[in-house]
Amino acid sequence: MKRSRVKPVFAAAAGVLFAMAAQAQTPAAMHPLLPTGPDPWVTQRDGVYYYTSTEGNRISLRKATDMTRLADATPVVVWRPPAEGANSHSIWAPELHFLDGKWYLYYSASDKAHDDDAHRHVWVLENASADPTQGEWVDKGMLKTHLTGIDGTVFDHAGKRYFVYSAYVDDHSDLIIAPMSNPWTLGEPQVDIAHPTYSWEMQGGRKILEAPEFIEGPKGEVFLTYSASACWSDGYSLGLLSAKANANLLDPASWRKSPTQALASSPAHGFYAPGHNGFFKSPDGKQDWIIFHANGGPDWKCTARRAPYIMPFSWSDKGEPDFMSGK
Repeated sequence: MKRSRVKPVFAAAAGVLFAMAAQAQTPAAMHPLLPTGPDPWVTQRDGVYYYTSTEGNRISLRKATDMTRLADATPVVVWRPPAEGANSHSIWAPELHFLDGKWYLYYSASDKAHDDDAHRHVWVLENASADPTQGEWVDKGMLKTHLTGIDGTVFDHAGKRYFVYSAYVDDHSDLIIAPMSNPWTLGEPQVDIAHPTYSWEMQGGRKILEAPEFIEGPKGEVFLTYSASACWSDGYSLGLLSAKANANLLDPASWRKSPTQALASSPAHGFYAPGHNGFFKSPDGKQDWIIFHANGGPDWKCTARRAPYIMPFSWSDKGEPDFMSGK
């Protein structure tokens, strides 16, 4: 995917969004931070936001102290795939995590000679530098999942670390969780915790749950958002899984799936097919924000026109994330 030239209007529009949110106003329409950015991801450390997204043939990072000025941040290419081999093609959905004193990049990839679902896996890179845009990224290899799949994410809860990804299971994609013994090694069991069951998870001719992302609730509850349906459908949207704070996350019975979409296309707010999200905090740490990709018009399909959007969100009386509240 080619990266278009970033124009100042995107940063300006994002700045307006932050200002309006701070004043508790509702924007009539939302605007993307950048003109392109499928599968956006943001992580924070020491007052710095690090951003990455799918570029297909490389992984780049942007860093900024103000997310509204992300368009001003120069992308730094930190890794390119090998010319051939199992992780040589379709570099998708990178996520940056700081774990055990080092930086890790998780990404999906396939073999250039076999660019199909049967050859897609999640891989991880390691960097000991304090700044992930500098230093050397070391290939730690492919995570040993039982099934092929994409969109791996990592989170810590109650003193344990977990890996969740979207696995190809027959004609559908499920969410599978596994414990981790270190940032590049999975333990057992690897457990299927969710599969497509609702019609809104089956739009576009595919039954898909992908892009799981973790956020902890105000009382320690565990939430996993996920993207449902085919990305080329305007029915692509966010779903929500939840588990109690003290639940055994490796037990499928611990997880409850919300019967309704957590975030869907909103023509009134100017975005369609929202999905593949991440979470971050405002600079003062008091406000929760969601970042997600979406199209700016109907029937734009699953292309590089998917761009990163951000908005604040609150928590409902039930303690669940309410992504519609900040719109």
